[in-house]
Amino acid sequence: MEKNNTLSITVPKSGSSLELRELWEYRELLYFLTWRDIKVRYKQAALGATWAILQPFMTMVVFSIFFGRLAKIPSDGIPYPIFAYCALLPWQLFAHSLSESSNSLVANQNLITKVYFPRLVIPISAILAGLVDFAVAFVVLIGMMFYYGIVPTHAIFFLPLFLILTLASSLAVGLWLSAFNVQFRDVRYIVPFLIQFWLFATPIAYPSSLVPDAWKPLFGLNPMAGVVEGFRWVLLGANRPDIGMLIVSSLTVFALLIGGLIYFRRMERSFADII
Repeated sequence: MEKNNTLSITVPKSGSSLELRELWEYRELLYFLTWRDIKVRYKQAALGATWAILQPFMTMVVFSIFFGRLAKIPSDGIPYPIFAYCALLPWQLFAHSLSESSNSLVANQNLITKVYFPRLVIPISAILAGLVDFAVAFVVLIGMMFYYGIVPTHAIFFLPLFLILTLASSLAVGLWLSAFNVQFRDVRYIVPFLIQFWLFATPIAYPSSLVPDAWKPLFGLNPMAGVVEGFRWVLLGANRPDIGMLIVSSLTVFALLIGGLIYFRRMERSFADII
């Protein structure tokens, strides 16, 4: 009797479980895709990693001229250039991660239609790849801190928490947009506008001290508001972020992330058919 060697690969039932343990089983694939995204980003780039510095640096220069010098926006006693650059670091990580993760499924459609693996690996790898740019640009921030004579306080130990909050914010929104993008391809046109609007809704060019206290919990619905103020606090010794705003930001990220995971897993079964 002839033996059947057919291997059946099944996808978890829609909405039955988040099956996050699968991510650990496919950790090598996550590493491979992350490294691939990093190499593709810098492949045949004449300036290489310099782009990771130029983008936040030139934005800092523009903000310093128009907002710091001409508009006289206060910077809570911190030199405006480093005030803006410190905020731009987590923002650039968030913006890049959001842009890449939202288009990650469509960009990897050939891989998705050929073999099963937890699709969460794709947007996560797109986000992790952005950490290289962040690390390169962070070296410039250290140089600016030395130039301005700014020494971090003991609050520096909270920096990893705000970095994790940045990545979680990117993943939370990226999961929703990447799943939407499979069905509605005009999402890729919406994302640049969303990022531009989000930039000015985040206290990058201005301090959150300009926001009335009564509005700060509402302002905290923007998760990047708490992140930016947190970076300035732990690195530049700025005023500690409003606790209420931080709590609201953290709860917003948690709600978006859980909702995004559930929606992503429910849609995962249909990705290969629709994409």
